[in-house]
Amino acid sequence: MELILWRHAEAEDSFPDLSRELTEKGRKQAAKTAAFLRQHLPPDARILVSPATRTQQTVAALTSDFTTVPAIAPGASVHAVLQAARWPDAGGTVLVVGHQPTLGTVAAQLLGCEPLRIKKSGLWWLSRHEGDSETTLRLAITPDFL
Repeated sequence: MELILWRHAEAEDSFPDLSRELTEKGRKQAAKTAAFLRQHLPPDARILVSPATRTQQTVAALTSDFTTVPAIAPGASVHAVLQAARWPDAGGTVLVVGHQPTLGTVAAQLLGCEPLRIKKSGLWWLSRHEGDSETTLRLAITPDFL
């Protein structure tokens, strides 16, 4: 199974939290990351997105074909994200568009290390093959390197 964690792009610092929109810089970040994903994401990937406006706008740079999952909203638990993705048993590829610190904690738990920070519009691509007990980090990249 392939699990891709995509943190939302830069958003306004406003209230209420769920309604925060992307900044101009954030829209550019999302576009860069989306262009990369278009080249590498399998066409049958499942895309799960937090209901927050900033995550919805981030994924909109890639596609309109996604599932909004309230359980992965800001403050979600690692368990909620992994359960929504059906890690590691679902097979195929799942892209989760969500928030820090949750996504960094998901990556850290799967890699067996201290919590990690995923930068805005950054991607962490992890995989685990059937019968394997180890998770492999395939890619960690931010839009400024794309």
